[in-house]
Amino acid sequence: MASDDIALLAEALSKTHVGNGELSYKGRGLKLDTAESVKELVGEIEEYQGLRALRLEGNTLGVEAARAIAKALESKDQLQSCHWSDMFTGRLRSEIPNALRSLGSALMTAGARLTELDLSDNAFGPDGVKSIETLLKSSACHSLRELRLNNCGLGIGGGKILAIALTECHKQSAALGVPLKLKVFIAGRNRLENEGATALAKAFQLMGSLEEVHMPQNGINHAGVTALASAMQHNPHLRVLNLNDNTFTKRGALAMAQALRHLRSVQVINFGDCLVRSEGAIAISAVLREGLPILKELNLSFGEITEAAALVVAQAVQDKPHMEKLDLNGNCLGEEGCEALKETMENMDLADLLGSLSDDEGEPDEDDEEEEEEEETDEEDGEEIKENGVTEGVSPVNHQPACHPEVVSFLSFPTAEGLLQLGKNRPGFIQQQVDVSNSEVAADAFLKISSLYNDDSEINKAVLETVDALLKKAFSGSSLQTYSFLSTLLVMLGLLKVGTQWRGQGEEGTGLTWSPVSSGAHCPAGLLPSGPCLPAGHFCCQAW
Repeated sequence: MASDDIALLAEALSKTHVGNGELSYKGRGLKLDTAESVKELVGEIEEYQGLRALRLEGNTLGVEAARAIAKALESKDQLQSCHWSDMFTGRLRSEIPNALRSLGSALMTAGARLTELDLSDNAFGPDGVKSIETLLKSSACHSLRELRLNNCGLGIGGGKILAIALTECHKQSAALGVPLKLKVFIAGRNRLENEGATALAKAFQLMGSLEEVHMPQNGINHAGVTALASAMQHNPHLRVLNLNDNTFTKRGALAMAQALRHLRSVQVINFGDCLVRSEGAIAISAVLREGLPILKELNLSFGEITEAAALVVAQAVQDKPHMEKLDLNGNCLGEEGCEALKETMENMDLADLLGSLSDDEGEPDEDDEEEEEEEETDEEDGEEIKENGVTEGVSPVNHQPACHPEVVSFLSFPTAEGLLQLGKNRPGFIQQQVDVSNSEVAADAFLKISSLYNDDSEINKAVLETVDALLKKAFSGSSLQTYSFLSTLLVMLGLLKVGTQWRGQGEEGTGLTWSPVSSGAHCPAGLLPSGPCLPAGHFCCQAW
């Protein structure tokens, strides 16, 4: 080892923070290549009794140096925190897995019980994940509470390996009566994409213990976002959800809004630069009005949100006593929209909460709206997109752009408050938005709205007016459409079963038999209903 290097290490050791169970070499900029180069550092580790935290971040570690440090760690059974981010600068990618394997093996040999593992800013890719896979599955990680893998180049493959490791860790730890309860997961800038995110979502759902999830800038679109949303519902203690700079679009935003309905402890939501769009923002606003009682921060910046939707968001946060920041910068409000938003916040005495609007994109023009519709269509491989009876961007009645995002939000997440907020024209809005030619869509909308009926006379009147309008439209079509709607409604109510076998053989002369028919076919003689049968997948019935 060169004398200059020895001098640098000696100086670093003299500055080393020792206390509270922590040994720190953080940010020393040491280039540690050989066993000789870490001799004094190893001595410090070996002599430290009750070592609980080791900080090596901000240095660069070679394979031989890592092995020497690992040897010293084999006797440190009280080690809990490994702060090892930015630890391989300038190293060959092939070196990093070997170094990590040595360190991981030492932790397992020592019988350590880790609570924190930080390997962020180490560009080790899927091979690096493989090198810690055994560690993550081992008893050393049964007690893990924080896992930080930010900016590690995991990719789809690394995400899948990580998900399998966490799942196995949970399985083994649960078998011992102490299931893995990971609280903090950080994996931003890793290009996990949909497949990696979906794999991890399954592990998150299994654990159900997450309190913070940070997965920004991972190239995830609505499919992966939907999987994560489903998983978040099973993590009731979630406090921070950061998915900044992924691509929700309407579908992902609606799924995430649905997930937030199940959560009461969320304090920070960061969906900035995620293209939540107006309908998604309104759906999230509906959740804000009903839940999220301790929310502190909401970031919906750069989401292609228009003025009307932004005002709905603003109104939704007025009853949040813990609210500290609302970020709607970089959206499509226009100059007048920005002023209207500021005025609304001022009138609610919440002006201090609103972040800067300096990067507003201005009001969207028709070309922007057409591009948005095309994007949504592309997501469905060219098929028209429908969710809960709502055709995105198109009115099912006249094929003109739909202009009532509040109605879209209500049909996605119906509430009594939401129904009343649609105003006196609610029956017409619902008629326009619900595609009654699709029997499942129409029946589902009917049941959702009907379920809002309660003891409040105002709500009951609104419900009756709305379902009456919906039924009039459903029954104004062909006899085929009417039969289809009624049949589907009975199936959804559990009063009618669909099948190809005999059903419910009661008294003689009563019962039903079922016969599958293709779309457009006519029922055989004696089958009911007469005339054209229901669409493909439905069945005709015959009394006997």
